[in-house]
Amino acid sequence: MRRFSPASWDKPQLDDWCIALDEAVAAANSPPVLVAHSLACLLVAHWSVRSTRRAKGAFLVSVPDPAATEFPKAEANSFIDAPKEKLRFPSFIVASSDDPYGALAYQQDCAAAWGSDFVDIGACGHMNGESGLADWPAGRQLLETFEARL
Repeated sequence: MRRFSPASWDKPQLDDWCIALDEAVAAANSPPVLVAHSLACLLVAHWSVRSTRRAKGAFLVSVPDPAATEFPKAEANSFIDAPKEKLRFPSFIVASSDDPYGALAYQQDCAAAWGSDFVDIGACGHMNGESGLADWPAGRQLLETFEARL
């Protein structure tokens, strides 16, 4: 596993994050499986149209809706207009039915636009450290199943 390293996690800038993701993908020995949560899901959609580098697939968890009240518009403004075209690689969206950052309908729309497989795992919040999922073995199983299909 390799984590991409943007200049700032607290002050996300799309251009910086795209460059950091592109550099991480370039450093991989083979096309990687991208695993993204929340804002990084929108990053993957932007990166897909900006870069020519290859990814084996993308596992996207808790895609946020920029129109949602909870979305940090001031801090993440550059991510708002995520592309609505098919990603260049297989993808899988894991959604929660009660995610305050992204309604289920929005995440389903992203799956349709991006050509992603989709699963609603029920009421699990934003699927982060505060969601009570701990190590989230069910999520690891979903990832392993996705990777096996690639």
